Amino acid sequence: MTDSLSIRSDSSDYADATVAPKQAASQRVIELPLPPTEAEEQAARLAIDAEVTTVSIWRRLFPRRLPTGFVVSFLFHFFVLLGLAYWIHASLQIGSSEGELIAWFELTEQLESSTDAMLVLQPETVQLEAATAEFTIEVPIPTDLAEGASEQAGPTREELGLVDAEAMALAELNSATVGGGLEGRNGAARAKLAKGGGGTDASEKAVEWGLNWIAAHQLDDGGWNFDHSKSVCGSQCGNPGTEPSTTGATAMALLSFLGAGYTHKEGVHQDTVKRGLYYLGRQALVTPKHGTDLREGTMYAQGLATIALCEAYAMTGDKSLRALAQGGIDFIVYAQDRSGGGWRYEPGQPGDTTVSGWQVMALKSGQMAKLNVPSPPIHDFRRFLDSVQSRYGALYGYRDSRGQKTTTAVGLLMRMYTGWPRTNSALKNGVNYVAEWGPSDDDMYYNYYATQVMHHWGGSQWKKWNEHMREYLVTTQAKRGHESGSWYFENTHGDKGGRLYNTAMAVMTLEVYYRYMPLYKERSIEDKF
Repeated sequence: MTDSLSIRSDSSDYADATVAPKQAASQRVIELPLPPTEAEEQAARLAIDAEVTTVSIWRRLFPRRLPTGFVVSFLFHFFVLLGLAYWIHASLQIGSSEGELIAWFELTEQLESSTDAMLVLQPETVQLEAATAEFTIEVPIPTDLAEGASEQAGPTREELGLVDAEAMALAELNSATVGGGLEGRNGAARAKLAKGGGGTDASEKAVEWGLNWIAAHQLDDGGWNFDHSKSVCGSQCGNPGTEPSTTGATAMALLSFLGAGYTHKEGVHQDTVKRGLYYLGRQALVTPKHGTDLREGTMYAQGLATIALCEAYAMTGDKSLRALAQGGIDFIVYAQDRSGGGWRYEPGQPGDTTVSGWQVMALKSGQMAKLNVPSPPIHDFRRFLDSVQSRYGALYGYRDSRGQKTTTAVGLLMRMYTGWPRTNSALKNGVNYVAEWGPSDDDMYYNYYATQVMHHWGGSQWKKWNEHMREYLVTTQAKRGHESGSWYFENTHGDKGGRLYNTAMAVMTLEVYYRYMPLYKERSIEDKF
């Protein structure tokens, strides 16, 4: 028998083979087979050589007898790897679909390929070391803010990408997702945008009145406290807050002034803003590896304080603010939860929607100020939004997909800033939900974010929302005694933040017409800016 070869014989050959011996015995005749021809010999040698070569190679690669377990394992892992490769390919194809394109605040190709930007994303640890004298340094006060210091020349408005405010207010936006900038806050632009966007003389008066109340409750050290009774006010105004973060309170106050175009360089509140920025500088802590820690207990304050520093730098080009603002950005990048993509109270914690919203707005403010803002954190943050969305992205939850009003407003605004076009069906459905809910009578956190969503969206839904929101704030502003110009609404956020928090949020909501330029071209066309 042969082991490897299959020999085929027909029935006649078999019959001849069994009869031939008997014939040979009786006749004593021996019939020798004819010798093969030269061609037959050559063909036979080639066949044998091919068989020997194949068997030799196979036996070198594998043992003579393969264990059954080895064969099963080999086939299982082969098909697993094949399936994984197919899944990755399909994911890449899905990620490139319309409405899912990465549009992180119009980052330039230079920023995308920046080596420095990528290095920021690789901290040696995701846990922040305890502050010690060995590595914690108090940030020097910006020289421009110190009394008697000479002014340092920073980037010009042209270098920062700022254009003439009035011209910007009247110009059409040039693409589907542009805008969001600070160009409308100054001079004639503010007045034109307020009037054309739905503001009134009464709403602008309410803004100024609110700012005067905030300025009157600034502390002697230049900061603010949510417990406004610690200021010269004492107990003249009711409803003090309990939140202990003074950097958070100071940042909210500063954002109210900056939103109306008042900086430490110009406007009737120059000194107030200067002292507030001075306070943030004194409270900031620099860590050698992770940037500037402005938290004073919570990442809410980190995001708010970083926004204030970035906006002040972007609006004035004051070079003395650059290091503080960049350090705030760097700390936010470090503090992100890499696996989930969000932010929470402490660095590295799995994120929630509300804390994350302030951090992303801070990164946006840093990008507008031409600071070093790496784009990978935004790619990761989009994954976080995916994890808390429902109804395909129309609704958003706090830490899961159970949609809520406030977190939906935050999520939709973040989708706008991270690239969803106005044609996205989930965004449209989300705006419809917000429009149906309408403004809240007591939750200024929801009102602040939802008003921005509706303003960027524009159209008849915005006009209806604005009329309700604007008139409600104008009529609920306090008009008697020391509380004149302030607001207070009793709810979870309002109680903790107190009258200062409510007033700052109300002022920023009434500044919506010029605080950030509209994100979508359709908005500016509809209102004929």
